[in-house]
Amino acid sequence: MKILIVNGPNLNMLGAREKQIYGEQTLDEMNKEIAAFCNDNGMETAFYQSNIEGEIVSAIHGVRSVYGADAIVINAGAYTHYSHAIGDALACVKVPKAEVHISNVHARENFRHLSVLADNCNGVICGFGADSYKLACLAMKNILIKQAEK
Repeated sequence: MKILIVNGPNLNMLGAREKQIYGEQTLDEMNKEIAAFCNDNGMETAFYQSNIEGEIVSAIHGVRSVYGADAIVINAGAYTHYSHAIGDALACVKVPKAEVHISNVHARENFRHLSVLADNCNGVICGFGADSYKLACLAMKNILIKQAEK
């Protein structure tokens, strides 16, 4: 079972940007931590990051054909709040999906409280740093196991 982890704009700047919100861990460090956790829990991972909306849409479309993945965990960054194109892409692919955020978006600015992606995901996890991704991966694994049992 393989999970595609998609990260959107500015997440490549982790470790350098707003450390009081996002911490000091870089995206590469976080990805290595998530990959190790997933490996220990019987999952493979593929990682994708882009600052460009259309590239994120294409990565989502390629979840199976390009990445060979069974589920998506996505942190679309600011696109979460207004990218209907990414929301539509999530609706197009018939795999389990989870929206994640490193920070607790509900404890931040009002514009961050709205997600235009959540309707096309199985669930949303936020506020736990890299653990948000790990929790989402476990949830995707559980959904995939239940689907396989049917």
